[in-house]
Amino acid sequence: MTVPEELPGIFAAPMRILGISAFYHDSAAALLQDGRIIAAAQEERFTRKKHDPGFPTQAVRYCLEEAGVKLADIDAIAFYDKPLLKFERLLETYYGFAPRGIRSFLLSMPVWMKEKLFLKKLIRDELKALGDPDGVMKKLYFPEHHLSHAASAYYASPFTDAAILTIDGVGEWATASICHGHGEKITIHRELHFPHSLGLLYSAFTYFCGFRVNSGEYKLMGLAPYGRKGSAEVARYEETIRKELVHLADDGSLWLDQRYFDYATGLRMVDDQAFQRLFGFPTRQPDTDELQQHHCDLALAIQQVTEEVVLRMAREAKRLTGSANICLAGGVALNCVANGKLLEEGLFEGLFIQPAAGDAGGALGAAYAVHHIHAGRSRLAETPDAMQGAYLGPAITNEAAERTARGYKAPFKRFHDSNELSREVAALLADGQVVGWVQGRMEFGPRALGGRSILGDPRNGEMQKKLNLKIKYRESFRPFAPAVLAEDAQQYFAMHGATSPYMLLVRPVQEALHLPLPSGYDGFGIREKLYHERSALPAITHVDFSARVQTVHADTNPRFHALITAFKQLTGCGVLVNTSFNVRGEPIVCTAEDAYRCFMRTEMDALVVGDLLFVKGDQPAWTRTDDWKEEFKLD
Repeated sequence: MTVPEELPGIFAAPMRILGISAFYHDSAAALLQDGRIIAAAQEERFTRKKHDPGFPTQAVRYCLEEAGVKLADIDAIAFYDKPLLKFERLLETYYGFAPRGIRSFLLSMPVWMKEKLFLKKLIRDELKALGDPDGVMKKLYFPEHHLSHAASAYYASPFTDAAILTIDGVGEWATASICHGHGEKITIHRELHFPHSLGLLYSAFTYFCGFRVNSGEYKLMGLAPYGRKGSAEVARYEETIRKELVHLADDGSLWLDQRYFDYATGLRMVDDQAFQRLFGFPTRQPDTDELQQHHCDLALAIQQVTEEVVLRMAREAKRLTGSANICLAGGVALNCVANGKLLEEGLFEGLFIQPAAGDAGGALGAAYAVHHIHAGRSRLAETPDAMQGAYLGPAITNEAAERTARGYKAPFKRFHDSNELSREVAALLADGQVVGWVQGRMEFGPRALGGRSILGDPRNGEMQKKLNLKIKYRESFRPFAPAVLAEDAQQYFAMHGATSPYMLLVRPVQEALHLPLPSGYDGFGIREKLYHERSALPAITHVDFSARVQTVHADTNPRFHALITAFKQLTGCGVLVNTSFNVRGEPIVCTAEDAYRCFMRTEMDALVVGDLLFVKGDQPAWTRTDDWKEEFKLD
């Protein structure tokens, strides 16, 4: 870690640490007090700009307000990577590939020379706008990117000994790391360095299949099950990847043939013509080209390669550390299919995945690194969930919801008994209605976990279609996740004894719930497969009989647990469809205002904010001319 040379040794016992990630994507802020997370939030939730890369001014302001402190009360500020080391990597890369990449070099260097090389000044200027006294800048620390990822997972986990595996696109030089967390210490055992990167490999195929890099990787993962598993086409694609693009070692390290890629020095992820020669079709244009079976088969091929790499890295982590537990972070840790395969492998007794595994979580990890590694502060007493269910963002009060209602002249019903509210909402859901559900603090990370969710009945065969086409306005192939009572999870899903509170494990739907498939199903097109009911829970069962499971726990989200319990009492089903409260291209809603606007601009049937229930048929006509398709850029 970088310690300010002008102040050696002054940092004896920090109490409050502000972590910041910014200037790439998913900027965020997090605040620790005596090692406990007080608040954490992504800037996009406040600015309404998805993956906002700017300085997290509003997120910082929220964290300070939640802690009841000013910047002058902060003992340290931790930034999630080392900008100068990243600049060194850029210069060496351009030099190593010269003269290739001259156009990219000429475009990127002015930005670095004008802004990023002077990051301390940029941070200082931003903090001054928040009323920062100059003294806070003397407490600025820069953990390395992958150390921030590792710290975000290990120190938030319930383990005092664990292997730590971090995998993403790239930090400064590292693209993956294997570490060992023991007590307060993290020891780095292995690093994989740029340009060889599993995250960038997956992003290259995200781009080639027509999805946006840094936001569309989960779409590629959702498309993969439409591939024809075991087919000659998938086998050919996978062989091509392994033979031409990737040289994979037993320890999970990989070497990528840069003749086929453009991300190191260019303006695109791949050499489009080279990829077309390899796979026999061109880069898909998302606005004009329909998804075809070959896109699905290729998505499955790269997904299978990714899973193999993750498993090999995990085996190497086990060998190096000997630990019974493993913690995961970095953007690739959001690949919940690969996470499920790791669980099935049985290599580790304990598995913890940081719910904000991407760059947003780096803000939290940077703060943890300063607290435990630099300052040497002890771990808190063991807790089953230091992330507090990931409910770390701003809360919405009934009073705020009522102010919004008055502003829109929106009628509502207020409940004074939460159990009565749960029963009424459960009845709406059982009747096939779609309900926006806003309760308590907002989630930190990309998943809505019952704080800012849209809910439906998983038994309804039309629910997936309704949610995708009339409410989320997104691609029809994308699956929806089940939220299941933690105590009932094994009844519906093959959980192998695990829980999945952060919706980061894909598990098979229990065979007892499967429905028979028609003859020739494997040859069906995407839409035919999509709308054929595969289980007794068709709205959450993907085409390969899998589901991205969220286990709901009474201790971390009692209201959501109570709602699912009420639904179970009414229907016998302890599962709900749970998707994030937003439309395509929009960040998850943060405020009551965000929620009501989204509710009225979609075909949602009802909205619950705290104790208030809004029914669509009772609302005044929405006459505003603003269009979400113009407000939010499609992802």
